[in-house]
Amino acid sequence: MASNMRKGHDAAFKARVALEALKSDKTMAQISSEYEVHVNQIRQWKQRLPDEIPNVFSDHRRKKAKDDEEMTSELYKQIGQLKVEVDWLKKNR
Repeated sequence: MASNMRKGHDAAFKARVALEALKSDKTMAQISSEYEVHVNQIRQWKQRLPDEIPNVFSDHRRKKAKDDEEMTSELYKQIGQLKVEVDWLKKNR
């Protein structure tokens, strides 16, 4: 019995296939055969590539640092609250 499980492709693979399709050195059928990906999937990745290229050069590090700082702040707040609760429980035992 054949399995209908979908293949999961990582971002690097998708980018490599989309760039290959964008170069137009090979036909879509050749690329599809080479990478074992359906032509429609390659076409979708190729169409998505120009929209995503500006994100490559954006400053994700600044956003990530801000998110990390917010997460750290929230965790310290929770730790403090839990410490107060533990101390209160120890006193009232």
